[in-house]
Amino acid sequence: MRKVFLLTVFMSFWCLAVSAQHAYKAGVGVRLNYGYGLSIKYNMTQKKSVEGIVYTRWRGINITGLYEIHAPAFKTAGWRWYYGIGGHIGVWRDGPRYGNPWFDGPGPYTVLGADGILGLEYTFKEIPLNLSVDWKPAINLIGYQGLWLDDVAVTARFAIK
Repeated sequence: MRKVFLLTVFMSFWCLAVSAQHAYKAGVGVRLNYGYGLSIKYNMTQKKSVEGIVYTRWRGINITGLYEIHAPAFKTAGWRWYYGIGGHIGVWRDGPRYGNPWFDGPGPYTVLGADGILGLEYTFKEIPLNLSVDWKPAINLIGYQGLWLDDVAVTARFAIK
């Protein structure tokens, strides 16, 4: 009976260890979409994180802050899906001259808005690498008031455990 109990306890701990997500505490890396940028992500808990994104577009800069909720994906260690909300501020130069279709006069132009995010990430157990793909729709509330649905990106981060 004692052997069965010890075996059960051992198997329970083993199953918990195998199902763990091998999450990282923080990650720093590059975000590639229609432009390029920097992503810094901090996991407050296994399920909650904050992410800061700085990226360029139309010879300008956009800064985004996000609060994200994570959950296991595919019942496989290392995979997590996530969703969240946040906000952004952006500054761009002149309109069409620099490829920005929404502004037509001399700049700079400033926008302020709200963001959402929906993504999937994988953290390697053997090496300190986290890869993610996400969709980040946004709406500008101040400045050009419009909806952006085209922000799909791939991010590679150095994972700090």
